[in-house]
Amino acid sequence: MHVLQGKPAPDHNRFWSFIKHRLQGEVVENLFYQLVDYLLEMGEIDLANVFIDGTKIEANANRYSFVWKKSTNKYEARLDTKMADMLKELNTRYLLEIPSNATIEECLTILKAMAESQNIIFVHGRGKRKTQLQRDIETLEGYLTRKTKYTGYNAIFEGRNSFSKTDTDATFMRMKDDHMMNGQLKPGYNLQLAVTGEYIVSVDVNSERSDIQTLIPLLDRMEKGMDGKQFESVTLDAGYESEENYKALKSRNQVAYIKPQNYEKSKTRKYKTNAYLRENMPYDPQADTYTCPAGHLFNYIYTTKKRNKSGFESTLTVYECTECTHCPQKKDCTRAAGNRKISVSKDFIALRQESLERITSEKGKVLRLNRSIQSEGAFGVLKQDYHFRRFARRGINNVFTETILYSIAYNINKFHSKTKRKLSGVTLHLLKSA
Repeated sequence: MHVLQGKPAPDHNRFWSFIKHRLQGEVVENLFYQLVDYLLEMGEIDLANVFIDGTKIEANANRYSFVWKKSTNKYEARLDTKMADMLKELNTRYLLEIPSNATIEECLTILKAMAESQNIIFVHGRGKRKTQLQRDIETLEGYLTRKTKYTGYNAIFEGRNSFSKTDTDATFMRMKDDHMMNGQLKPGYNLQLAVTGEYIVSVDVNSERSDIQTLIPLLDRMEKGMDGKQFESVTLDAGYESEENYKALKSRNQVAYIKPQNYEKSKTRKYKTNAYLRENMPYDPQADTYTCPAGHLFNYIYTTKKRNKSGFESTLTVYECTECTHCPQKKDCTRAAGNRKISVSKDFIALRQESLERITSEKGKVLRLNRSIQSEGAFGVLKQDYHFRRFARRGINNVFTETILYSIAYNINKFHSKTKRKLSGVTLHLLKSA
């Protein structure tokens, strides 16, 4: 109101045009990181700790416009079978020698040349009788249309298992249960936030359903936006635990406070008393063997490599117990028909143990408390107070711009709130003693 000085406010088209033509790509991201640098200079945030979490936000897409990769592959395989049968019929019917690996376009070219040489006129409509050659050409054209559609779908998937026709960057994800406790499968994006001192310091929007593959892109974006500045420690929940993420943080000289995926389960009596779990079996590092409850040894047999979705390669050591056949405890130990085998990533076990020791320390408890307060608290404000539960724009670039604008508004409001409550410079919430 102060800026307008009584003049009429701009309509929504002005805002839409400004965002589309002025705030796309690196422009709006640069503005956001300028605000982060200002907060750093003012002492509102520091580079000691950062808390990362993710949530799924519904895309601005029709929830019934799904395309599934499994179904696409199935229909494409059926089409290839039909095309192979059609090729045999064409060779028999027209005495041709079209090779079995010929494409639909090549077959169409041959048949259309035949129709032109025979002066066949294509007819359409009621009362007109089509020649066999015209029917074959039209069948192949239908096959070509479907083949082109499936090829286009596979190019859009890019490693995903689904996408929406009305927003091809959106992936169908399992959302939070609604008020009737019904599981929601909707097109959406995986929104990642990095928070410190209750301020959002980095944002990334991803089409991946799992949080595991979203950490490294967020760290790369954050490091680039902050001109190479890094946080000393990174605190995350169990959804981010993987050998790749452990090693990525270690290579950046950042201390990982990641909650192991089996942390809550490992505290239960059932887990602790289950002697058949690999984690509870005695391990002899000199002999490199595990010992099962029956006293039999799991001996090393070979080492293999496992590559994940992002291309990261981990080394697995495989052990086998050769005494399972006549063991009276086999039914409690394994369901395998033969001997039981266990695969172990020694690097992952060592990294998980280091992280477990860190999160159970006094500092780790404080950081875990702050992760739940700060990162999850930021999502709570965005969703509940700002009503940011569904994107208004389509396409991952437009969605990212929208998220940055929300984050800028959130940081400005947080700065005002902390200044008013005289909490400027407070970056951590401490544990309260009873």
